Amino acid sequence: MDKSQLLDQIKDAMRAKDKNRLSILRQVNQAMKQIEVDERRDVTEADLTAAVKKLQKVTKEEEEAIERAGAAGHEERLAMLREQGEVLKGLLPAQLEGDELRARIDAIIAGEGLSTKRDMGKVMGALTRETQGNFDKPAAAAYAGSKLS
Repeated sequence: MDKSQLLDQIKDAMRAKDKNRLSILRQVNQAMKQIEVDERRDVTEADLTAAVKKLQKVTKEEEEAIERAGAAGHEERLAMLREQGEVLKGLLPAQLEGDELRARIDAIIAGEGLSTKRDMGKVMGALTRETQGNFDKPAAAAYAGSKLS
């Protein structure tokens, strides 16, 4: 997703009068504007992904804090946070999973000549760089661990 697509989604949320979605999208847009002003450069897709992941982390932390404190009387806020999480998840690029993930791991192992369990960090690091962290991490670790002796 790029900035123009984000602005289109903001317009769509305004038309649909979806206040919660609009609020989230505006937060992401504000983060993009902050990068443009502070760093005096155009935002990239990586910047957008990083901003969404940061908001996703904050939302999840707040949701967990409310649940730990006792959700009594906070059901409405919890529902809103869960909806925010879903909106943010929809803004992220699709996660690499299944056969495609296994093929990418096999290519990394073969390409770099990795063979031992000590090379697990190299495999995961290379996979993170290639996909910018958009992959199923537990599944990747399990599969890479089974391929390395």
